[in-house]
Order: sequence, then structure tokens, then C-alpha cells
Amino acid sequence: MRVKVSRKAHFNAAHRIFNKNWDDKRNEDTFGKCNGINYHGHNYELIVSVTGEIDPETGYVIDIGLLKNIIRDHVEIELDHKNLNLDVLYFKNVIPSAENISIYIYNKIKPLLNNNFDLEIILYETPRNFVTYNGN
Repeated sequence: MRVKVSRKAHFNAAHRIFNKNWDDKRNEDTFGKCNGINYHGHNYELIVSVTGEIDPETGYVIDIGLLKNIIRDHVEIELDHKNLNLDVLYFKNVIPSAENISIYIYNKIKPLLNNNFDLEIILYETPRNFVTYNGN
């Protein structure tokens, strides 16, 4: 029997959504206020879910304390209070949209987990706007 275990986390970050290969008008028309040259910030809410078999010796799918530490060390410390465009090397050449941020987080966490686990990232950019990524 496979069970999904989830942990919520939070980080604040600034970004600017723009395509450096486009002119200002096309960026403005496509991205609107998210394209502001002075950046803008979000209070991101993150849900990291791990699905796997329950270990009969512990009763856990994964130790939630371990998952908490992985999220803290590999997501929160790296992204919290950062300008994603300027401070995170990955986003030098990748537009820091919620979609791309969720893929970045997935790729940071997945190698740290048991290969038998499925991973799902839900990233809320606002309380009403969110994306889900599970590696597919």
C-alpha cells in the first residue's frame, strides 16, 4: 500500500518575469506587471509530497523530520529572501515562473530521496495561483 506524506514550507522571493530575447513591448504585453524592471515579490507556499510504501519497522513512509530538513537545506535556505533572477544561478537563463520554480525545487529534492518514492511539488505563488509538478 502506497501512502502520500506531505510537508508545508514557506519562502519569500522576488523575481521578474521576462524573456531577454524579446523587446520591451512584447515582454510588457505578455507578462504585464510581472515584467516590472524593479522586480516584485511573492510569499510562496510550498507543499512537498512523498509517496511510497510504509516501512513496517517504523510505520513511516519517510521520516517527516528528514523531509523538513531537506526542504530547509535545499529550498528555503537557497530561495528565501532572494532575488531569483539575480541570486540563483539556475534562473540566470531560465525564466523564474512558478512553473520553472517548481521544477527547480523538484530537481533539488528528488535526488535526495529513495528511488522508490514518488515526489510531487505544489507551489502557491498567491493563495489562488499555484502549480503542481511531479516529474512528468
